[in-house]
Amino acid sequence: MSTVLPPAGAVPAAWATDPYAHALDQGRGPLFLRRKDGWLLPLDVERWCADADAADLSALGRSEGTVIDIGCGPGRLVAALAGRGHHALGIDVSEAAIGRTQRIGGSALRRSVFEPLPGEGRWGTALLIDGNIGIGGDPRALLRRVAAVVAPGGLLITEAAPHDVDERVQVRLDDGSEQLGAAPHFPWARVGVPALLGHARSEGWEPVDQWEADGRPFLALRRDRTVRAASQSADTPKSAAVINSQFPRNLSGDIPLAGS
Repeated sequence: MSTVLPPAGAVPAAWATDPYAHALDQGRGPLFLRRKDGWLLPLDVERWCADADAADLSALGRSEGTVIDIGCGPGRLVAALAGRGHHALGIDVSEAAIGRTQRIGGSALRRSVFEPLPGEGRWGTALLIDGNIGIGGDPRALLRRVAAVVAPGGLLITEAAPHDVDERVQVRLDDGSEQLGAAPHFPWARVGVPALLGHARSEGWEPVDQWEADGRPFLALRRDRTVRAASQSADTPKSAAVINSQFPRNLSGDIPLAGS
């Protein structure tokens, strides 16, 4: 599998359209991920659209250097980091999420993690919070990709599922209305702590911290400085990492600064 591009269809267009955009606009659900067998996973839209809570801050307080929030959603983590003086960038495939992040004071770019990103190979910390280890439906491929985004020795702070689970499923966004023309299915994963530790070690990440806050399990993983992913920045020229002109730049020329 490519370390840069996900499997076909792994970047869901559904996140860029209703019902997700509608839920973010309203700041509330109901919103679910619905498996093909009908099982529903509730999405905590109200918490995502609120300020960062104590559990979030327990993760943000462990961040090092510049921070990229992968799947930033409506931007509470990026805004919280900016308010604390961190240089931070959120990325998300949803235009509604990017707009909301910017409105509350965060820097954000509409981009998939599997596309070229600003500052490839130089971010101090990457975040995969709120179940975002499931992006693309293949945790190992995502961990491999994040290893190419952070600096050697960089940190990944990720939230695991609160159960001992390791599944790859096809899901779609559902607001419970069962309307015709429902959003398309896309691949997703749910990974508990034991499975996440196994996937992480297989991709050269070592656990440096593990904790639980408000029933949410978190891991801090560090990339071995001696391990370099095949898709690191040497294979992704800086010129490919296009930056929206609305983002300020630091002296290195390609890492947006939050809160500027």
